Amino acid sequence: MHKMQNNLIRVINEDFSDFDIGEFPYDKEHSALGEYHYVMPDGYRGNWYDPIVCYKWRSDGPTWIITERDGKKYMEQTRMPIPEGVFKEMWHMLVTGDEYLENFILKAKVRLLSTGSYTGLLFRYIHSRCHYALCFFNQKLCFLKRDQDRLTSLSEVDYSYNCDDEYELEVKCRGNFFEAYVNGEKCMEAEDPENSYKRGKIAIVSVVPAQFTGIELMMAGEDYEKYRMNREEGRKKCLKKRDIYPKPVLWKTIDLKDFGTGRQIRFGHLTGTKDVHIVLAQHQKRVARDSYAHISCLTAIDLDGNILWQLGRPEKKIENTRISADLPFQVYDIDGDGFDEVIAAINFELCILDGRTGKKKKSVPTPHLRVRERASEKVYNPGHAFDRLNVDSICIANFSGKERPSDIVIKDRYSTVWAYDSELNLLWEHKHGNTGHYPFVYDINGDGKDEMIIGYDLVDSKGNIIWSLPVPSDHTDEIIVAKLDPRKKEEVILMASGFEGFIMADAKGNIIKKQMLGHAQRISVGNYRDDIRGLEICVSTFWGSQGIIYIFDCDGNLLHQFEPGTNGNIIAPVNWTDNGTELILLNGSREYGGMIDGYGQRVVEFPDDGHPELCADVIDLVGDDRDEIILWDEEKMYIYTQEDSDILKPGNESCNKRQRKRLKNPLYNCSNYRGEYSYLEVE
Repeated sequence: MHKMQNNLIRVINEDFSDFDIGEFPYDKEHSALGEYHYVMPDGYRGNWYDPIVCYKWRSDGPTWIITERDGKKYMEQTRMPIPEGVFKEMWHMLVTGDEYLENFILKAKVRLLSTGSYTGLLFRYIHSRCHYALCFFNQKLCFLKRDQDRLTSLSEVDYSYNCDDEYELEVKCRGNFFEAYVNGEKCMEAEDPENSYKRGKIAIVSVVPAQFTGIELMMAGEDYEKYRMNREEGRKKCLKKRDIYPKPVLWKTIDLKDFGTGRQIRFGHLTGTKDVHIVLAQHQKRVARDSYAHISCLTAIDLDGNILWQLGRPEKKIENTRISADLPFQVYDIDGDGFDEVIAAINFELCILDGRTGKKKKSVPTPHLRVRERASEKVYNPGHAFDRLNVDSICIANFSGKERPSDIVIKDRYSTVWAYDSELNLLWEHKHGNTGHYPFVYDINGDGKDEMIIGYDLVDSKGNIIWSLPVPSDHTDEIIVAKLDPRKKEEVILMASGFEGFIMADAKGNIIKKQMLGHAQRISVGNYRDDIRGLEICVSTFWGSQGIIYIFDCDGNLLHQFEPGTNGNIIAPVNWTDNGTELILLNGSREYGGMIDGYGQRVVEFPDDGHPELCADVIDLVGDDRDEIILWDEEKMYIYTQEDSDILKPGNESCNKRQRKRLKNPLYNCSNYRGEYSYLEVE
C-alpha cells in the first residue's frame, strides 16, 4: 500500500518492526559451498539481501543484527574493517528495491557507533561494485560514485558528526543531479556528468558499526507513474519472452535414499549402451576442513534410481555430502573396451574401476611426496598433510597423440600435477606453485596431442612450460578455450581468476583483455545473443561482492551487468530450444533461480513442485540435442525436460534426433571448477 504524504508517494517504508531481535540471516560457514550450491540461510530477511561474503568471517558472527533502542528497532552493522588484503576496501551493505527506481527522495535515520569509515546510503545501485553513495566519511559528507575499483568523489563538504547522535540522512535524486540533506537541512549538491547509473536499487551501507532505521523512499506522482509503467513494461516484456520458451516439465524423480550427495556426481555409459548412468560420491573430511577429504562411498545408478553397484558405506549425513571442493573421480572408457570405467583416487590409490561392477581393474599408489613438498615448502599450497598425495581432482587428456584420450591427470590442491597413461604409468610431473583448481586440456598447436592450461601456464604434452601469463596473484578458478569470433580462426583462452578478475588471452600467451570485476568465480561461453556477432562470455563473482553476473561480447566488451541477489549461480549454457541460442542456468530456486537470456532476464522458471534447490546441472539425457536440467540435494533428484519433448509422449523411449554438431564439455571431465561452453560448431 502506497501512502500519500505532502504530495509524495511512499514506495518503501522500513522501520524493521516486523523483524525479531537477533541476527539477520547469514551464511555461518562462509565457505566456498556457495560458489556452486544454492545455500540460503534460514530466517526472515524481509525485502533485504546481503551481497557481501568473506571467508575471513568464519565463526565471527553475523554482519547485521536487529537491535532495539528506546522502543525502536534498528538494523545494526556489527563488523570492523579488514585492515589489509583483498577485502580491505569492502563495504558492508543490505540491499532492497528494484532496478526500476529512478527519481526519488531517499531517507534514513543513522547512528554511527564508530566514526572510523564510510557510513550512509547507496542509490542507483546496479550491484555491490557499481552505484552512487551518500556517506559520512572523515568528518565530511560525500557524494561518491563507485565503478568497480574506482571510487570517485562527486561532491563533499565538511560536516561534524559523532557517535552519540542520530542523523536523518536524505538524498534527492533526479536525473544526474543529486542533493544531500542532514536533519532536513540542505548540505550540498552533486552532478554526474557521465550519468553512469540511470536506475537501480537502494541499500544501507557501513564499513564500521552503525545503526539504521526509518528508511523511506518517496516519489512525486509523475515519477511514481513513470516508475510503475517502466516496471510493468519490464514485467510484460519478461512474460512475453517466457511464452516463447517451453516450460520445464518433470520427467523423472529419483529417491537418493542414503547415498545422496551435493555437486559430486558424474555421468557416463557404464553398460556400454547409450543409456546414461550417474555415479554419486560421498566423502569424509580430515585434517583441515575440505582440503583433504577422501571418497568414502561411490554409488552407480541408472536414471530410474536402480543401483548398479556401490563401493563403501553410504552415510546420510551433511558432513559426508556437502563439500566446497572437488572429489577425485571421473567416468570414462579409459581402456577403449566400449564400457566406461570409473577413474578415482581412493585411500591413496589411483584406481580404475569396472563401470559395470565397481570392481578394481588397476591401481597404483598415489605419488610419494618428498619432504620439501610437504608442509615446509613455500608454494601457494601451504603444504601436504600426508606422505602420499591426497588427490584433489582428476582430468582425462590426450598427451600420447592417440585416436582418443587415454591419459590421466591428477593434481594436489594448488601446486603440482602428475600425468599417467592408461596403464597407470607415470608420464611426467609439473610443478609451478599455483595450479589453480582444474586444468583445461586442448590441442592448441594442432599436433594431435593435447596441451594443458594449468593455472597461468600453458604446458606441452611432455609437461614442459610453453609460456606463463604475467599474472601476479590469486589462482584460476575456471578456464575455457573457444573460438569466439567467426571472423577469426584463432582460439581464445578465457579465465575466471579470482581477484585478478576476468582474463582473455591468445594462444601465444598474450593478454588481450583483463577486467577487474571483483572475485571472478565462474565462466561460461555460449551464443547467448543472436543479434550480435560471435559468442558471448558470462562471468560471475563470489568472494567479497558475491553473485554479480557479467555478460561480454566476443571481443570482451561489457554488454550487461546485474546482481540476482543469490549465491550458487551455475551460469552454465543451456540449449533449451535448439534454435542456436543458449540460455544461462542460475540455480534451482523457485523464487530466484531458473534460466536467464543474454539480456539478463529470467525467461524460464522452475515449477512450484517441491523440487530440491541445492544443486543444479545441465546435460542432454534425452538425446534430442536439447538439454535437460537436473536439480538435486542429498535426498532426491528431479530431472526436467521441455514440455514439448517427444520423450514425454507415450511409447517414446528415445529421441535421438541429433542433427547439428554442438561443441560442449565432454562428460568425462567434470568438475565444479570447469568453465562451461555450448554452441553450434562453426563450419
